[in-house]
Amino acid sequence: MQLTDADILLAIQQGNERVFEVVFRKYYQALCNYGFGLLKDMDDAEEIVQSIFTKLWEQRAEIEITVSLKSYLYRAVHNTCLNRIKHLKIQDTYRQHVGDFLTLNHGSATDELYKSELEQRIAAAIEKLPEQCKLIFRMSRFEELKYQEIADQLNLSIKTVENQIGKALKILRTELAEYLPLLAMLLIGWF
Repeated sequence: MQLTDADILLAIQQGNERVFEVVFRKYYQALCNYGFGLLKDMDDAEEIVQSIFTKLWEQRAEIEITVSLKSYLYRAVHNTCLNRIKHLKIQDTYRQHVGDFLTLNHGSATDELYKSELEQRIAAAIEKLPEQCKLIFRMSRFEELKYQEIADQLNLSIKTVENQIGKALKILRTELAEYLPLLAMLLIGWF
């Protein structure tokens, strides 16, 4: 007997793991291939698809799907991939600016002093983070691990990792707020 999308969604909302597993097996590879087409990175595509299924399961009681389940899953992969692409572009821009900032050498003692002071303030701000938050932030930013890799290593959910990174960035923005104009002036002065 063929189940309708409404039947499948109801079964998932009621916590039917078998039905959820059937849906997972049916769509997983195709969704990964779709994500790969957008991202050109199979690891990222798989991470996104896994997180979408995790979210679907964790929020099964509250989730409302008004289109077909297949359409919902493809749209979720599409939107998440676009967000990842945007995030990666921001990271690349940030890395380039920081790289330019740290590698430019004008020979000025004042520039070196500013650079040294800024590095110290960043290190001090990172040290003020709560332990788990600090660990996750360092793994993400310095070891360049993906959120899923961090979650796997620390036995946490990917949502916890995302929340901790967000918390770290918020704290660092607050801690370094007085230095942001200085950083901007240094960067503008060098271009």
